[in-house]
Amino acid sequence: MRGIAISIIFFLAGYVHSDCSPAKDPSRIAVAGGSITELIYLLKKDGQIIAVDTTSNYPKQTSGLPSIGYVRNLSAEGILSLKPTLILGEHDMGPPEVLNQLEKVRVEVKRIEERQSAMGIVEKFECIAKILNVPTSESEYLKENLLAFATNLEEIRSVGTKRPRVALILSFIDGSPILAGNATSGDGVLKMIGATNVFSDIDGWKPATRESLLAKNPDYIVITERGLKAQGGMAGLEKNPVLRLTSAVKEKNVYALDGMALLGFGPRTLETAISLSEKLK
Repeated sequence: MRGIAISIIFFLAGYVHSDCSPAKDPSRIAVAGGSITELIYLLKKDGQIIAVDTTSNYPKQTSGLPSIGYVRNLSAEGILSLKPTLILGEHDMGPPEVLNQLEKVRVEVKRIEERQSAMGIVEKFECIAKILNVPTSESEYLKENLLAFATNLEEIRSVGTKRPRVALILSFIDGSPILAGNATSGDGVLKMIGATNVFSDIDGWKPATRESLLAKNPDYIVITERGLKAQGGMAGLEKNPVLRLTSAVKEKNVYALDGMALLGFGPRTLETAISLSEKLK
C-alpha cells in the first residue's frame, strides 16, 4: 500500500517535463526504471549501465548488475558508492530528498516524463537516444520499428467496434484484488487497445470489494503473472470470494501477463498490448 500511496503523491504533484538534452557524461549510468533500462539495451548502450533498480529485471543480463533499490525508494549512499556520472530515471523516481542530495554533490540527474500511450513510448525512446547522444543513423531504424507497433495499436484502438469490458489486477492484499483505476499504467494499456476499463471511475490503484466487482462484472480479467501465482493460479481465483462470481472467472476469461512487459511502458509493452488485444476478441 505504501508504494500505491507514493504513486498518488507523484501523480498529484504533476508530471515531470523531460530534459532530453545530451548528458554531460553518460559513461556510467545508474538507471531507476525498468522501461528505461529496456530502452538503453535496445539502443545497445547497456555497456554504460553500472547499476539498476529492482524494477529493471529485463533483459536477464540485468540480474548481474548492482541494485540501487526500488525506483521510488532509492538510497543516495548506495548510488554514490558506485560513482555514477548520470542517474537516469522514470518520472516517479525518488524520494525527492534523495534526488536533492544527489544533485547537491553534482551528479547529473535526469527524469523522463511518462505518457502512458503507444506514442509516449516512442517519445521516451527518442528522449533517451538524445540524452545518450546516440547518432540518428543508429537509432532511426529502431524508432521506425517502435512506430510500426504504435501505428498498429492506433488501428486496433480506432477501428475496433467491440469494446471488451476488462478489469486489470495488479496484485492482492488480504485476498482483495488491487485494480487499475484512472491515471494508472493499467488504464493506459487498456486505452491503447480500445478496451473499456470497468474501473475507470476510480483514481489510482485501489482494492476492490466483492460488491463493486459484481456490480461492474467484467467480461475479462487481465492480471499480472505474479498476482495470479500469489492466488494459487486459476484454481485460486475460482475460490476467491471477491472474484469467483464474476463472469470473467466463471467463463475462465482470465489472462495473466508479465507485469513489467504489460505495465512498464517500455518497448515490450507495445508487443504485449497487441497480443492482449488479440486475446480479447
